[in-house]
Amino acid sequence: MGPMVAWEYALLVRRYQGQGRNFHVSFVWYAPDGSRKDITAYGDTAIAHLNRAGREGWELVSAAEDVNNVQGSTEVHRYHLKRPMA
Repeated sequence: MGPMVAWEYALLVRRYQGQGRNFHVSFVWYAPDGSRKDITAYGDTAIAHLNRAGREGWELVSAAEDVNNVQGSTEVHRYHLKRPMA
């Protein structure tokens, strides 16, 4: 067996909140060290953010979605990513 690969993990969260034509989409990056950063300004789609993360060596592991349509609409998409530790 070869050496084991050590992984680090991160989380990209897309949050959509809105009602009718009034809505707001935000993206937050949760880094392996536990820090949190609003990265909304880097792109307006999940694909743009995932492609940016991919260029930095991150691989998508799983995705999950929560939808609450009681009083307007709220969607939260979570993208779990990993990459080998340097």
